[in-house]
Amino acid sequence: MTSHPRATATRPGQSRPAQSGTAGWGTRGTAGTTFASGLAFENIRHAYGASQTLHDVSLSIEPGEILCLLGHSGCGKTTLMRIAAGVETQTSGRVLINGEEVAGPSRVLPPEARGVGLMFQDYALFPHLTNRENVMFGLTRLTRAAARDVADQMLKRVGLGSYADDYPHALSGGEQQRVALARAIAPRPGILLMDEPFSGLDRRLRDDVREETLAILRETRATCVMVTHDPEEAMRMGDRIALMRAGRLVQHGTAEELYLRPVDPFAARFFTEVNEFDGVVRGDRVDCPLGLVPFAPVAKDLDGQSVHVCLRPDGIQLLPAGQGLPARVLSRRFIGTVDLVQLAFPGSDRPLQARLRPGVQAVPGMDVGIELDKRDVLVFAKSSSDH
Repeated sequence: MTSHPRATATRPGQSRPAQSGTAGWGTRGTAGTTFASGLAFENIRHAYGASQTLHDVSLSIEPGEILCLLGHSGCGKTTLMRIAAGVETQTSGRVLINGEEVAGPSRVLPPEARGVGLMFQDYALFPHLTNRENVMFGLTRLTRAAARDVADQMLKRVGLGSYADDYPHALSGGEQQRVALARAIAPRPGILLMDEPFSGLDRRLRDDVREETLAILRETRATCVMVTHDPEEAMRMGDRIALMRAGRLVQHGTAEELYLRPVDPFAARFFTEVNEFDGVVRGDRVDCPLGLVPFAPVAKDLDGQSVHVCLRPDGIQLLPAGQGLPARVLSRRFIGTVDLVQLAFPGSDRPLQARLRPGVQAVPGMDVGIELDKRDVLVFAKSSSDH
């Protein structure tokens, strides 16, 4: 299961212009239904020599669920995925599929016996095989005629039925990604593992291909684990998100849970920019450089405790001077959907970052008032801070 270089020679016959978007994807068939499998990691540890890459990671994925493993490069998310696939071996712990151990002290199944499909970041298509032959490659249990029929069906579903006889290098990046998806789902795996599958595409094309991929995953109903470093992608694709940092699981839940109720400042700032301060909780407010401001409810009582305060830029609203908390506009940048505004406020030499809807009056040098939405004021005990 290693990647292969893309073709550099011209394919036989006449090549065609690559399509850049989803227009002209062609008539689609259906992808068929998979018998989804459950996947669980129990106390997974992994190390490269003396370097520990995973620390007691426990995580379960329900049959048919799409889980996004989210985190910065080097946090261990791809290693965890490779352990599930069987191409990497953990130091300790167990991997279970449908409750049965497939990697652990008592049993280790080879990758081909796990019912797991893999989709690589660089697509890993065979350059010397046609698109049809690439999709047929993993259909070893079928007759050649049956494998050809399945491959054609899968290529039709991803809108490339008329390009079955082309070679991968004659396709655009988005089209190659769809051939790789067709190849991954053709054997109807119970679990599909995807390693940063959209990272090589430009933004507009990435959005289109991502939505099409999500539709196909819902059709097939396969359990899917997708590795990504993009929080927006994780929120758009995943039923649940597992946020990782330095080989540890930071938080696991729905997009709403991670965004609205982050467990620490790292989780809060992973999904959006934040303004950060030190403060002390006074009842239902926090005393910080902005004054006494309300904050989002927290599970435990922090009254009287020193805390770390994270304020989302979206939670700031401008008021006329003399109302709310005093501030002065330092700069304003229009970026389309929002204006990025820097504000100075008394008692701090660090400006406040705000994201305002376009058209709000904010001229550099203007005195204004600010009002904060308490849902965007997050407080964390100092023990959970990571300065």
